[in-house]
Amino acid sequence: MTDPFPQEADPTTSEADTRPRQRFELEDTGFDEVPPRFRKFYRRWRGPGDQLGPNEVICPVCKVVIRSTRELRPGDRVYCMPCMSRLIVVRGEDGRLEARVAY
Repeated sequence: MTDPFPQEADPTTSEADTRPRQRFELEDTGFDEVPPRFRKFYRRWRGPGDQLGPNEVICPVCKVVIRSTRELRPGDRVYCMPCMSRLIVVRGEDGRLEARVAY
């Protein structure tokens, strides 16, 4: 019997999205604007020469780098505790991961 609803290849899904996510060990960065328990998930943006890792994205509201224990991909949701913004990770025009404010 044939499948009445065949699965088509999603053009937005790349090979990188199907492989398992990388895991990262986070150390305390001394970011003192949040409670000590959450300090490892945030760090200050160091300017134009600062490189973001695959587990980091910049909050467009307060310019703080949000860090995750796993690799971030488009569609992921993150929370910025310093400015209380909920963000969605998207791929920007230049190919880098960016965060857009959900609310």
